[in-house]
Order: sequence, then structure tokens, then C-alpha cells
Amino acid sequence: MSEELIRLPGAIEPVTRPGIQHHTCEHPDCGKDAGWGFAKPKQPSHWFCFEHRADGEAYL
Repeated sequence: MSEELIRLPGAIEPVTRPGIQHHTCEHPDCGKDAGWGFAKPKQPSHWFCFEHRADGEAYL
């Protein structure tokens, strides 16, 4: 058997998930992945890594 995929007419193509975003830490000279976001309502978010998450509290 062949390992090649078969594309059927009218088949749904895979969709990329536009909701997933990757942020980097805003601490100077850090640049790690940031999973901690801080913002006041209706304001842009500021993102920090685990080590620098305390810096984000200034944006609350």
C-alpha cells in the first residue's frame, strides 16, 4: 500500500488556528516565550515570562 494521501474532490482542507499567538517577554534583553499577560480592561496586553511576571503587575 502507498503512504500517499488521497485528496477527494470537495474535501475540507486543514485549517490553521488563527487564535493561537506566541508572545515574547517584554523585559529588556529577555526574549523568552511569555505566558503571562497583563492589561487593564480595553488596553493592550503586556507579556512576560515566568521569571519576569512580577514586572507585569505595573500594568494592572
